[in-house]
Amino acid sequence: MLKQNYSDYKLECGVDEAGRGSLACPVYAAAVILSANNIIEGLDDSKKLSEKKRYLLRDEILEKSLAWAVASVDNEEIERINILNASIKAMHLAIDKLSLKPQYIIVDGNKFLKYQDIPHKTIVKGDSKYMSIAAASILAKTFRDEYMTKVSKDFPQYNWAKNKGYATKEHREMVMKYGLTNLHRRKFCRFYFENKINFHSKH
Repeated sequence: MLKQNYSDYKLECGVDEAGRGSLACPVYAAAVILSANNIIEGLDDSKKLSEKKRYLLRDEILEKSLAWAVASVDNEEIERINILNASIKAMHLAIDKLSLKPQYIIVDGNKFLKYQDIPHKTIVKGDSKYMSIAAASILAKTFRDEYMTKVSKDFPQYNWAKNKGYATKEHREMVMKYGLTNLHRRKFCRFYFENKINFHSKH
């Protein structure tokens, strides 16, 4: 059973990201403030849930949360500031969009930069420990998955609707065959393939 809160603050916000390790497209982040009086059963790390369960829980999160927001940082910005800074920026942008100002922030992982004057705590594997972080992981994952399915129609050969841009065998083979799109994270791709492939762009 996941815990409701880390702090004693009523407006505690859980934050998580999705897509950090992808070879392409934006990184997404979500921020969620849950209601202590309207518990959502079944929350867990989004990676442990089936796709059907994630979307069912997303509906509940959107309906029952005191506040929620989702934000993204695109691949071009990722190229400029690196994926860690882009992930943190997406988290800050999501918090910016909340309809309520949180009193405390808990973040999945071990990297975060202070947001305004609000105290925070980073928690390794927080999405499997705290409800609000789990809720944020579900929103970030499902909203990003929907984006990947949408842009997959423009680049069907990469099958992003299925692999969501991650370095699956199929995706790696398609990159080797067709090169990089304007949505790939070029620096990360080159690093991933250790500069052994002469990539070319497919816009």
